[in-house]
Amino acid sequence: MVSRVIPVDPFDLVLFGATGDLARRKILPSLFHRYKIGQFDDGTRVIGASRSDLTQEAFRDLVREALTTYGHPDDTTPEDITAFVSLLDYVAIDARGDDGWAGLGEKLRDNVVRAFYLSVAPGLFADIAERLKSTGIATPDSRIVVEKPFGHDLASAKALNAALGAHFEEHQIYRIDHYLGKETVQNLMALRFANSLFEPLWNSSQIDHVQITVAESIDVAGRGEYYDKSGAMRDMVQNHLMQLLCLTAMEPPARFTPNAVRNEKLKVIEALKPVAPNEIARGQYRESDGDDSYLDHACDPNSTTESFIAMKVQVANWRWAGTPFYLRTGKCLRARSSEIAVFFRDPPHNIFDADNPVAGNVLVIRLQPDEGITLHTTIKDPGPGGMRLTTAKLDMTFADSLPEAGRPQDAYERLIMDVIRGNQTLFMRGDEVEAAWAWADPLIKGWKDAGTAPQPYDQGSAGPEDSLLLMHRDERRWREIRS
Repeated sequence: MVSRVIPVDPFDLVLFGATGDLARRKILPSLFHRYKIGQFDDGTRVIGASRSDLTQEAFRDLVREALTTYGHPDDTTPEDITAFVSLLDYVAIDARGDDGWAGLGEKLRDNVVRAFYLSVAPGLFADIAERLKSTGIATPDSRIVVEKPFGHDLASAKALNAALGAHFEEHQIYRIDHYLGKETVQNLMALRFANSLFEPLWNSSQIDHVQITVAESIDVAGRGEYYDKSGAMRDMVQNHLMQLLCLTAMEPPARFTPNAVRNEKLKVIEALKPVAPNEIARGQYRESDGDDSYLDHACDPNSTTESFIAMKVQVANWRWAGTPFYLRTGKCLRARSSEIAVFFRDPPHNIFDADNPVAGNVLVIRLQPDEGITLHTTIKDPGPGGMRLTTAKLDMTFADSLPEAGRPQDAYERLIMDVIRGNQTLFMRGDEVEAAWAWADPLIKGWKDAGTAPQPYDQGSAGPEDSLLLMHRDERRWREIRS
């Protein structure tokens, strides 16, 4: 059966940075698809806002081009695009000045939800929030959406939280992490808390270790200036991988409500042990087969910013004591692949031949590119000749198992509609962001104070040698990175 679409009441969404890359590639196509399947109607309006001096029609032309280029080819037709762009309006606005704010206020309606999506540089978040409040454009029921990076360290995250909190209540602030909108990430919660099969086993007595991998095959070309100021730790670990860790390790919430879920995630972050320097591997991709190195893309030719990081993380509580979580992420790796792999312990006794070992089961939650869940089990190898064991997969690939559900929706589609509904479950709370930075800051300071440089690694590999040694010391191995 096709997933049931629940319409929402008409709303006004103001998209700051509407001419930018993220808006054209992700946000506008997501809104278009939600409109096409009937989730909102002609009473809804999307108002683009940016510095560019565009007419309404010029902005609509820009959106037409974006949908044609980045929309899904199977469901993007000229007729649908024409219908969608009729909902669009535009205002040229100065985020730090007075120009455009009165015009924006005149375009907004009373008695509908007002959502303000800040697809702009983080340095503009506080200015826009202040203008929205001082001009009276933001109402008590308004929502404000901010993209990562949410701060550069604990001090800046606190300052940003304070700046937003001066003009909006916490229940109005939506700190978006698109990883939490992925179908498989949410299925992780369903897998754990809607099935009696796994939860009794979800602890250190039964689980040997967990691997969380977010591998990218692309380099940082075009983003070198931004990336060199953040690195893999700030760009990926402190937010994306931290959220995946929290959802994997959290206790069952009493109810599936925003604060109940986020309370349990916060407890995981607060239970993280400090990570020793020898439990962290940092890398930087080098020139390979004529392809530019990281230093060719960075602003500083002597940069020590990491494009790869792996680490061993311990959650110090009763459920997870003694079960390590291994995190890794990097650029220019062998393939684009994101997954959570849960390695169960080996059976306590092997009744079969000693030369016929029985390995523990592995549960793999694939986030991208091939979303699904696979349980690796041990079975008898079919055929005569005695009890020979082999591994078989119990596989649920979404595209194959649930073809009637249609193509998976983009994470931004789900998250934007949750903003309109006022559901903050999949968004980070302010104290959660600060706790993550409080854990990450000492790690970053440690390698900066030590002056250690990241280890070079070949493009198209699995990362630097130190990453492999991190696992080998514990007599474990990384799962192979494959698309």
